[in-house]
Amino acid sequence: MDLVARAPRLPRPGETLAGHAFAQVAGGKGGNQAVAAARLGAQVAMLGCVGADANGAQLRAGLEAEGIDCTALDTSPGAPTGVALIVVDDGSQNAIVIVAGSNGEVTPASIVRHEAVLAAAAVVICQLETPNPTVEAALATARRLGKTTILNPAPATGPLPAAWFPLIDYLIPNELEVATLSGVPVASAADAALAAAALRDAGARNVIVTLGAQGVYVALEHGEATHYPAPRVDAIDTTGAGDTFIGGFAAQLAGGAPLDDAIRFAQRAAAISVTRAGAQPSIPTRAELDN
Repeated sequence: MDLVARAPRLPRPGETLAGHAFAQVAGGKGGNQAVAAARLGAQVAMLGCVGADANGAQLRAGLEAEGIDCTALDTSPGAPTGVALIVVDDGSQNAIVIVAGSNGEVTPASIVRHEAVLAAAAVVICQLETPNPTVEAALATARRLGKTTILNPAPATGPLPAAWFPLIDYLIPNELEVATLSGVPVASAADAALAAAALRDAGARNVIVTLGAQGVYVALEHGEATHYPAPRVDAIDTTGAGDTFIGGFAAQLAGGAPLDDAIRFAQRAAAISVTRAGAQPSIPTRAELDN
C-alpha cells in the first residue's frame, strides 16, 4: 500500500517539511506491474502475499477488480501487508521507503506450490521486493518451463548474483538501479550505454534502461544498441512510470509483438502515466493507447 505525501521538495536528512497533500493508494512494484499488464491487454496472474489486514483486503480486491487471477496471492496470518512511504516533490520527483511486511513471506516454497501459475504464463516478471532466494526460484522455474523472463531489479542494493543472468531474458533497471548494479554512474544516455555494456559483460542477455524524460536505452544480446527518446509530456508524478513501462512491455511480448513495437508501446503508456497522480491510478488502459 502506497502512503503518498506531496511536498514542495524532498526533505534533507533531519528536516521536517510541511506537505500539501496526502493519499493512500494501491501500489507495490509487483502489483503495479500486474495492473499495468492487465490494463494494457494481457491476461495476468499475481503471485505474492498480503497481510490479513485492511490493506491486504483492499489490495486483493483492487487486483481482482482489474481481472487479475489472485489464486496465487497468499495471505499471511501474522505479517502486515507491505507498505511504501512516498514523498513526491513539486518537480514530480519522488523518494520511496519500502517496508516489506508480508512480501517477505513469499518463499521458494511458494513458487513450488504455485508452479501451475507460472506454467500457464507466456511471460514471468519478477522484482526485488520479495526475498532473493524466492526471486531466483521463480526465475529458475520460469526458465525450466521455457517462459520469457523479465527482472526489474528494484530496489537494487548491489550487484546481482552471477547465477541469475542466464535466467533473465530482459533486465530492466532505471538509471539509479543500473548504476548500483554496474558501478557506473548514470546521468545521460551515454552513461546508460556504458552501464548496460558492463551488465552485458557480466552476463546479462538484454538490458533495457529506463531513463525517465531521457527515454530508454536498449542493449540487446546480439550487440544492437538503441536509444529511444521519450515522448514529450508535462509530468505531474513519476511514481509508477517504470512499472507501467514494464507492464506494457510484458503485455506486448505476451501478445507476440516485435521488440521495437513493445518498447515504443510501453514508452507511450509510461508517458501517459506521468501526467497523472499516483501509481496504479495513473496507469492507462489499452483503449487509451489505441485512440
